[in-house]
Amino acid sequence: MFDKRMSIDDIVAQLRDGMTIAIGGWATRRKPMALIRAIARSDLKDLTIVSYGGPDVGMLAASGKIAKLIFAFVSLDHIPIEPYFKAARQAGLPVWELDEGMLHWGLRAAAMRLPFLPTRVGIGTAIADHPAFRTIRSPYDDGETLLAMPAIRPDVALLHVHRSDEKGNILTLSPDPFFDELMARAAAHTFVTAEQIVATQDLGLPSNARYHLVERSLITGVAEAPFGAHPTSAAPDYQLDLPHLRTYAAAEGEGWADYHRKYVAVDDAAYLAAVGGTDAIRAIPAPVY
Repeated sequence: MFDKRMSIDDIVAQLRDGMTIAIGGWATRRKPMALIRAIARSDLKDLTIVSYGGPDVGMLAASGKIAKLIFAFVSLDHIPIEPYFKAARQAGLPVWELDEGMLHWGLRAAAMRLPFLPTRVGIGTAIADHPAFRTIRSPYDDGETLLAMPAIRPDVALLHVHRSDEKGNILTLSPDPFFDELMARAAAHTFVTAEQIVATQDLGLPSNARYHLVERSLITGVAEAPFGAHPTSAAPDYQLDLPHLRTYAAAEGEGWADYHRKYVAVDDAAYLAAVGGTDAIRAIPAPVY
């Protein structure tokens, strides 16, 4: 299919209860938040979420969408502990907690169509006691016992990128694409939201090939979503909105219903108006870490 354009609602309609969904980005960077809010508004349930988590995990947890979480961390960066994740975890949310490198290795194994990849990471720690793990002995002269990190194979990956054309050629312009490529390669289907959908010639290929993370054949559908990562960042287009993240975090508990009503249970235009408008988002200064 050469025209892969669809709406965010079209993407959500492709998802099913019980799916394993990998969410791209990293903590407060390039999370597909417009899509996450649409899932939070939907009737979807019992999802297994795979994420280097930020407000994507927190919002879906607060909305009762997660049956299991596979994660390396869940953080709002400047706000170290994501409050909605914390509340869900303390309430007994089933999780598979991994070292950052182990989650990387699980996605890479799936991307390479391998059942596992060997690693030393986790050996001697409580993480390795999880029943999903096995050990394997090196077949070479060293005979070393290694941990076999099983492949993590999502049904769907959800990513946010800066530019796309109608065919699914995507550009991620930030300097920190992290593991979005592996999620796309590991998943059976990948749906993308993009800041702008442009003509193919406007992508600047092949000179921008370093920003072109995966082949278009791996992209199932793409929806245009200007400012679709807000309140996380999509640098260089815009930075993370720390004041809004503080508003989001402070709403945990009794304030969640009001936050949901104002910022989640609304369409994209109303959301952007509620957070101050597009000019205000563009004017956010770069954060200091």
